Amino acid sequence: MEPFQRWSTPLKIIPLLRQRIKRPLFLPAHTRGATLPAPLQQLLRGRPGSWDLPELPELGGPLLDSGAVADSQRTAATAMGAQHCWFGVHGATGLLQAALLAITSPGQAVLLPRNVHRSVIQACLLGHLTPVLFDLPWLADRGQPAPADEAWLNRVLAALPTNGPAIAAALLVHPTYQGYATDPTPLIRLFHERNWPVLVDEAHGSHFAIEVDPALPHSALHCGADLVVHSLHKSASGLAQTAVLWLQGDRIDPHAIHRSLSWLQTTSPSALLLASCEAALAEWQQPSGRKALRRSLDSARNLADRLREQGVPLLVNQDPLRLVLHTGVAGISGLEADHWFLPRGLAAELPEPATLTFCLGFKAHRGLERHLCRAWSDLVAAHPNREAQSRFIPAPLPLVSQPVMELAKAWRARSIDVDLDQAVGGIAAELVCPYPPGIPIVIPGERIDQVRLNWLINQRNMWGEQIPKTVRLVVLE
Repeated sequence: MEPFQRWSTPLKIIPLLRQRIKRPLFLPAHTRGATLPAPLQQLLRGRPGSWDLPELPELGGPLLDSGAVADSQRTAATAMGAQHCWFGVHGATGLLQAALLAITSPGQAVLLPRNVHRSVIQACLLGHLTPVLFDLPWLADRGQPAPADEAWLNRVLAALPTNGPAIAAALLVHPTYQGYATDPTPLIRLFHERNWPVLVDEAHGSHFAIEVDPALPHSALHCGADLVVHSLHKSASGLAQTAVLWLQGDRIDPHAIHRSLSWLQTTSPSALLLASCEAALAEWQQPSGRKALRRSLDSARNLADRLREQGVPLLVNQDPLRLVLHTGVAGISGLEADHWFLPRGLAAELPEPATLTFCLGFKAHRGLERHLCRAWSDLVAAHPNREAQSRFIPAPLPLVSQPVMELAKAWRARSIDVDLDQAVGGIAAELVCPYPPGIPIVIPGERIDQVRLNWLINQRNMWGEQIPKTVRLVVLE
């Protein structure tokens, strides 16, 4: 066996990446520590590892009723107008899964949008739930889904299946990864009219809830949602893996959430990450923190306006902190652009077939306007004589659909790898999921008919190796 130091690379690679990436326009949103809250920065200046503590009585943990963490959670809930909150150290993933399992029972169904994160599908598998998936409006110029509005959701509700398991709850994604959002209030109301509790994946919209800018979309936390998950590293100044789950209203028993969290949360949460949760939430309750957030939003809007004036094709979205570069207008895929930008020190967050999304975070990016203008000009010059991409075809799916085989059964069934172009008629045994963004385009139990197969092959042509050449299919006995 080779010595450990020969094949262990993270300790070597991380310093190299820190030197190479000159413009970190990716998550976490604290921009490589530049905007971590001052108390957390002070903690990190101490002796390395001194903050690595167990759940001592004075400290406690997210599921304990006493200790500093419990006090901090109560303070945060009061400040945000929620009944309860729980800090999470497994990212939004762990809290979404625990929340969904807390409001459903095995054998029930849950209504989900097609742009749901893969962690939610995995929670359905764990909880023996049937995902009832509804399609979304399609932005054909960029190949991305748009958020549903009230009229769209009314169509979805009218198309729900009349057979199969009863729907017990509904989930919304608000905003999308790229910063698209609509007012979730009427959607939540429609779900509540059917007595469904509503869980909202607001991982990318923590800053909406602070209400410092009336031009921002409303947070689902203030629009009647029963449960809301915020990722504190995606849209606040928390360290990676930090998140928070909010509960409000009387539709959900907090004890059910507590029990569900105890199934999925570690019994040894990182004291550093818990401190980061507190610091990220507390920062925006201070006048200085709210002022800094407003400044970041204003700066981001001004930057986008100046870039558009100079011919940089930025798409319109609702979150100023996300810049969506429409590379497709120059006939360049976002994946291709990302590959070209990275060696030149410009690191984006989300490359897709027609776009490249940059996350500004909360740092003042001096000189970024000039850098992006020059980078776009050089990119186009390096890829001359390209034709603008044609309009993108949406997935050939009905407005509402569900797997033809139980999700857990398909996942656990005997399966084989089949070349993608030979998969027609098969039932998927696994997720097909480009990452990022982590949104499945096929889930276990779905049948791949010829039209869907043609679309998948086309997706592979656009996404490359992010979509495999083979797919695992259930072996039908």
